[in-house]
Amino acid sequence: MSPREFSRRRRQIMRMIGKGSVALLPAAPAKVRNRDVEYYYRQDSDFYYLTGFAEPEAVLVLAPGRAAGEVLMFCRDRDLERETWDGARAGPEGVVADFGADDAFPITDMDDILPGIIEQCERVYYNIGMHTEFDQRLIGWVAALRERGGAHTPDEFIGLDHLLHDLRLFKSRPEITKLRRAAKIAVTAHNRAMSLCRPGLHEYEIEAEFIHEFRRQGARLSYLPIVGSGPNSCVLHYHANDRRMEDGDLLLVDAGCEFGYYASDVTRTYPVNGRFTPEQRAIYDIVLEAQTAAFDQIAPGNHWNDAHVAAVRVITLGLRAIGLLKGNLRTLIRTGAYRPFFMHRTGHWLGMDVHDVGDYKVSDHWRLLERGMALTVEPGIYIAPGTRGVPKRWWGIGVRIEDDVVVTTEGHELLTDGLPRTADEVEAAVGSRAS
Repeated sequence: MSPREFSRRRRQIMRMIGKGSVALLPAAPAKVRNRDVEYYYRQDSDFYYLTGFAEPEAVLVLAPGRAAGEVLMFCRDRDLERETWDGARAGPEGVVADFGADDAFPITDMDDILPGIIEQCERVYYNIGMHTEFDQRLIGWVAALRERGGAHTPDEFIGLDHLLHDLRLFKSRPEITKLRRAAKIAVTAHNRAMSLCRPGLHEYEIEAEFIHEFRRQGARLSYLPIVGSGPNSCVLHYHANDRRMEDGDLLLVDAGCEFGYYASDVTRTYPVNGRFTPEQRAIYDIVLEAQTAAFDQIAPGNHWNDAHVAAVRVITLGLRAIGLLKGNLRTLIRTGAYRPFFMHRTGHWLGMDVHDVGDYKVSDHWRLLERGMALTVEPGIYIAPGTRGVPKRWWGIGVRIEDDVVVTTEGHELLTDGLPRTADEVEAAVGSRAS
């Protein structure tokens, strides 16, 4: 992403908050996994969206109209000893030279400088509750200003998330390029795993193929992979990934990657031995038809919920056709009779976060789709073992098919094109490289 892109975003936010305001965004803190081992550091999405800066211990300050500089950053100072252990730091000079700040200061000077900037403003835009430690510091600064005779304190504290997240909902061309790349890497990984699948492997061996392919192409996991075989295919957020896959099992794999801070989110379901049973194929075909119906609703001017409504109708019809639901179609939909089998939505926003930011409703009405919005399309049917009132031959069948799309002027672009979708395509792909 070019520095110009980040600058454009900051200018948009400053126009929206206006003069007399200040916006504050802290970087994500580093987090300890256990004892002295830290988790892999990943910058806060909002902070990175406006800065492109990937270091911890930093705060962005946007002060539109401020004569001494509108874009300020507090960050870690250069420290050659620490950089020997942890890697290079930009330092205040690097933040100005390489990241477009008008001015930058050591993070250790923040208590001395930032309260004076806040004192000059009428409104503070900040998301209270996201960063507890910074919340307390901000409250302390304001309290100290109020206790000081003659000091001015802001009249309003306003959440920044609504303005910023509405910007993030609409993807620019550079962002869509990143999303395409993340999707293509995920497609390659899913094809690889599918081709190597066979009975007798453990779920974690399939998971390993994704990690290998993601890292080989410079990406990382965008979430913990779900690799659920047999009854585990019916557990929506299954993460153990340690069962031995048996002949006759279905395998549901939900795995995506993050490339350049943009995510993919992809699911495929396939028979471990390469051949669906009649019951597995019947459920698979219903889910595939539901996804196709949902795709048909993704275009500018349609409501966000139209795709879900279309998928629900197809799934309810399909479950009724195979005898798992009985009754009038409209009544079954109105009463949610399908929900024991399809208990989640048909998709979600996609972007820097897998479940990306942005309102789904505006003034209690479903949002209209517009060009540049990115989302997933992921209907599913899950029949857990022991489901009451369902014949045993259907037990343990969990199917989800998930792809990523971006809304275009005329409809949508399928970012995850290139993966098998029909039952015949899936059967041909499974085990094609297995030894």
